[in-house]
Amino acid sequence: MPRYALKVEYQGEPFAGWQRQKEQPSVQGAIEQALSRIQPGEHTIAAAGRTDAGVHALGQVAHCDLIKDWDPFRLSEALNYHLKPQPVAIVKAARVDDDWHARFSALERRYLFRILMRRAPATHDKGQVWQINHLLDVDAMQAGADMLIGRHDFTTFRSTICQAASPVKTLDALHVELVQGFSGPEVHFHVRARSFLHNQVRSFVGTLERVGAGAWSPDDVRDALEAADRAACGPVCPPQGLYLACVGYPDPVFD
Repeated sequence: MPRYALKVEYQGEPFAGWQRQKEQPSVQGAIEQALSRIQPGEHTIAAAGRTDAGVHALGQVAHCDLIKDWDPFRLSEALNYHLKPQPVAIVKAARVDDDWHARFSALERRYLFRILMRRAPATHDKGQVWQINHLLDVDAMQAGADMLIGRHDFTTFRSTICQAASPVKTLDALHVELVQGFSGPEVHFHVRARSFLHNQVRSFVGTLERVGAGAWSPDDVRDALEAADRAACGPVCPPQGLYLACVGYPDPVFD
């Protein structure tokens, strides 16, 4: 059976997350239903990462096995037709080797988090950003973020329901930048690692927001990390500003 990689973009607001769930809408369920329209029967797809409820994606990657040998462009067009009107799009499709796996073949994941800083309610960006009504000190947040880069025990920054075998992970990059968005000033967090713990990025951002607001110092981030205690974490920020930006593989998958 030919195997195809799918580059997927979606808005997370209407979904209970990526993973298929009974009686709740999911991104995985929406794509599998679209697959059943072009090839009758049950389908199970695998993804590079399972995003939570409300989390978005710019470059999620999944794979599926089909009986028919599809032209990748026609496959993406057919799936997009059957995904309407849900906010899910197959941006690209590509034929891959039979042993290629969207999750296990991946070398890195990159996330983007957006904070919008303005008092007026967000309109165009509603549901796409975490909105706060105060300005943040980006330099202080970067100083705190630097404490997290490297290989550490991230127990402080993992959910209590995280199912990962170990809290030890390597964080390759955590860059904080000030951006002038269409709706006002934004802070963007660019995060890169091979893999992440459950709620790790949102725990980072919620904690660093406290640094930017002046409630924490950058050294407090180091102390929280070294505590290896979930109770030492700052607030966990909401999911609306989080995007799975892209997934990296040993060889480029999509031209």
